[in-house]
Amino acid sequence: MALLGRGMLMTFTEVPDEHEQDFNEWYNREHTDERTQLPGFLRSRRYLACEGTVSPKYVAWYETRDVADLAAPGYLALLADQTDWSKRVMGRFSLFQRLTLKVTVDQCFGFAGAYSLVRFTAPEGEDAQAALRTHIESDLLPGAIDKSGMVGGCLLENDLTVANAPAVLQGQPVPAGQTVEWVIALEGGMSETVSAVANAVAAELDGAEALHYRFVFGTSR
Repeated sequence: MALLGRGMLMTFTEVPDEHEQDFNEWYNREHTDERTQLPGFLRSRRYLACEGTVSPKYVAWYETRDVADLAAPGYLALLADQTDWSKRVMGRFSLFQRLTLKVTVDQCFGFAGAYSLVRFTAPEGEDAQAALRTHIESDLLPGAIDKSGMVGGCLLENDLTVANAPAVLQGQPVPAGQTVEWVIALEGGMSETVSAVANAVAAELDGAEALHYRFVFGTSR
């Protein structure tokens, strides 16, 4: 089964150790389900870093019908009016990164317990991006997924217009000099296998970083 939509919200978070239990309870009991019930949102998953991935410690992804759902009025209104529990937990974040992603290559098949991300900056220029996208779709991803124990992967591209929508809505300036980040997500049954494959993929991409995670919790509409 492929991903459920063509958009994805991905967040990277950390909190001080003394607040981690409340953070996890909030994520599992309120936040993921609250997000999944929004229009356009279809499925949520959370992951915890494996040993050796120092930071970011937690990653969550939310599959949406389209990346434009992440700039929809209902979603932006929720961002501006959080629950009391959300305000308390979010106020304790020691790290927060947010990517609003287009699914441009989907070669996923189901999902498994081990998950690695390869993060890198997209090349400049549409021609260079198109060439790299084709290489990833035709060569890099199929070669990675073909390894024993792998179950799929995808290419995700951050949409800066959607990413900046909350700031624009609030009348805040859009940061200058932003670069477009791409993410290759890889999944399989065993962390050792997926990590090794992701490290090999990262080695083929300029400036790429591989991060390794294990499944914690998920919910779907």
